[in-house]
Amino acid sequence: MKFKKNPIFWWASGIFVLGLILFAITQNQIFALAFIVAAYLLRPTLASLGLAKKYVDERQTNLNYRSSNIAFIVMMVACVFFAGYLMAKDDHTFEMFLMVIVIGIATKALFNVLLSKLFREVAPKIIIGLGLLVSLFSGMGAIHHGIFSMNFLMNALPGLMIAGLGILSKYFPRVIAVVLFFILIALVIFILRRGIDWATIGGSLIIGVPLLAASLGLWREPKKTSEEVSE
Repeated sequence: MKFKKNPIFWWASGIFVLGLILFAITQNQIFALAFIVAAYLLRPTLASLGLAKKYVDERQTNLNYRSSNIAFIVMMVACVFFAGYLMAKDDHTFEMFLMVIVIGIATKALFNVLLSKLFREVAPKIIIGLGLLVSLFSGMGAIHHGIFSMNFLMNALPGLMIAGLGILSKYFPRVIAVVLFFILIALVIFILRRGIDWATIGGSLIIGVPLLAASLGLWREPKKTSEEVSE
């Protein structure tokens, strides 16, 4: 198959060259790295979001899907390895790798359900999945006390409560949507009182964005099936 230089190629090339120019001017490697990543991911990102259908054929879409899954697995394994290495050295920067793992898993799970466009149906799955993730990673901070210790259970409790709301949302969708909205308000107040730092912002986005998406999804009317429309 002959490679076609479509507008996406030229946009990606322009981004790459811009990164090199900024690096030459500032001597800051982060500019070059950021723009190289942006240039490389431009095509698969547009294809995944359905914004470049006429420039991406089915074969390219399939290749992007398979390669992206493999890359995601490799990145998660690498993050676990480096987090374990830093943890063994009692270097608390390992928490940054844990945050990357949580962000990666949460984002993949969130878009897996959002791209289906069945918002009312998938909202409970988002809430339950998020609650279990929060419970797991919060509990890990106290796992040295023992799985059945009070410290471990108290750390895991907020995540389990979120998962419980996800289960209830199947039966009381709009009520839980309002509850989630007030939880988000409480989260914003907590951030403002505690002070803004990267750890707080990252953790809040990981929890807040999926909860906001789920809340809006629960508030929407479910799509009517073809049978209901015909009646």
